[in-house]
Amino acid sequence: QEQSICWGIICILLFFFLPEPAQKCKTGPVDLVFLIDSSRSVRPHEFETMRKFMIDIINTLDIGLNATRVGVVQYSSQVRTEFTLKTHARLSNIVKAINQIIPLAQGTMTGLAIRYMMNEAFTPEAGDRPKVPNVAVIVTDGRPQDRVAEVAAEAREKGIEIYAVGVARADMTSLRAMASPPFEDHVFLVESFDLIHQFGIQFQDKLCVIDYCSFGNHSCDHECVSVLNGYRCRCNEGYRLLEDSKTCQAIDLCAEGKHDCEQVCISAPGVYTCDCNKGYTLNEDEKTCTPCKSANIDLVLLIDGSKSVRPQNFELVKKFVNQVVDSLDVSAHGTRVGLVQYSSRVRTEFPLNMYHTADEIKAAVMKVEYMEKGTMTGLALKHMLENSFSEAEGARPLSRNIPRIGLVFTDGRSQDDITEYAKKAKEAGITMYAVGVGKAVEDELREIASEPVEKHFYYTTDFTAISTIAENLKLNVCPEESQGEIEVKDPCACESLVEFQQATMNSLEQVTQKHIL
Repeated sequence: QEQSICWGIICILLFFFLPEPAQKCKTGPVDLVFLIDSSRSVRPHEFETMRKFMIDIINTLDIGLNATRVGVVQYSSQVRTEFTLKTHARLSNIVKAINQIIPLAQGTMTGLAIRYMMNEAFTPEAGDRPKVPNVAVIVTDGRPQDRVAEVAAEAREKGIEIYAVGVARADMTSLRAMASPPFEDHVFLVESFDLIHQFGIQFQDKLCVIDYCSFGNHSCDHECVSVLNGYRCRCNEGYRLLEDSKTCQAIDLCAEGKHDCEQVCISAPGVYTCDCNKGYTLNEDEKTCTPCKSANIDLVLLIDGSKSVRPQNFELVKKFVNQVVDSLDVSAHGTRVGLVQYSSRVRTEFPLNMYHTADEIKAAVMKVEYMEKGTMTGLALKHMLENSFSEAEGARPLSRNIPRIGLVFTDGRSQDDITEYAKKAKEAGITMYAVGVGKAVEDELREIASEPVEKHFYYTTDFTAISTIAENLKLNVCPEESQGEIEVKDPCACESLVEFQQATMNSLEQVTQKHIL
């Protein structure tokens, strides 16, 4: 008995004084979520290899509701939970569920998927447990069609340890943007799906969990959080972690960019207030400033009035147009708006020079009658180029350098060729945006959209989600080259002609998972 006590003391001393334990330990408890790319570029036999990869890993784990829990989320242009962390308590049931997954086979919206995983998969409702390490394994074979760096950083900040596994065509920069540091332990790029087991072998060795926090030797200023093979310190809200990874300090929210001020941020410890530049006033929301909308632009909206849209959805399209108009500074000398509807033919509802106030435009939009019939998107692009942006219909001369913007809204495949006039429109200096709903074809949307494509097109499965796109659609134009007839103040944000904000993805998450083609 004395010998046993002696060995126990030696083991405790070794634990406290060795930087890394050399012994193996039982895996878990861990909350593990696989986020798998099922875009159309993943071939059927490659998806089967991905299934085997997941099954091989979980076969090595101690599965159970009180041990390691496993969930699977797949994504393409949409995101779908296959099963949550609390759905299955037995290994055999997890394997069966993985074998029943049907690939979505569409685009590659990885940023949307990470946000969904963070907000839906790692929640108490889905089976996430407090003080149990959260681990995500992202498996992808392509370049994301949306932004991943910001949302991945947010996920890591919430305590999710992310492993990024890239196969074949995957982009290393994107993998590093997603993964937790150090990258050599969390980023894996293999040449083919056949070699993905290499990651599995390395990953299995990392699922040894010891609750270092419970020993009380962590030296964290505020809170200790257990992670795989160690711990990390976390600070209370309003504080930031210093480089020693232990000490917390009140953060300067303005300097860190963690504020909603449109122009000027005034910082105090852990809090901030907003102000505006000279010549601007603070709005009632105490964040935004007036006048701070768009500079002068000529905007023509092409809306699909084909029979597949249906009357009730066409009313939603008109509301979408009016939400966009609400975000603009409309006047004869400022921003001008024209509207074109198309189906089997094309009809100008009103040209750029017809209305000079937002209220006039919105009233005219609500009076637009639904055309029905076909979907001649190519013909509509031709009409826009040759007529809508002509000086006769109100477009300002090219010499004035006032940006020309075309926004196409469609719900289906075009019945004619779009290639010629999509190309000609962009060659003519028109910045093109494409919003697709339902059965809209991603390849056509991407062909219409200007470069960089990911900033100029967006897709959702359901008409009820288009209002969320409009809410986050900002038309901000740098005015330096725009020779307006009135003085144009600098826009609040001058990043691009039109930018689909990251918040669009936040608001589309719920709709996207429920409406899958």
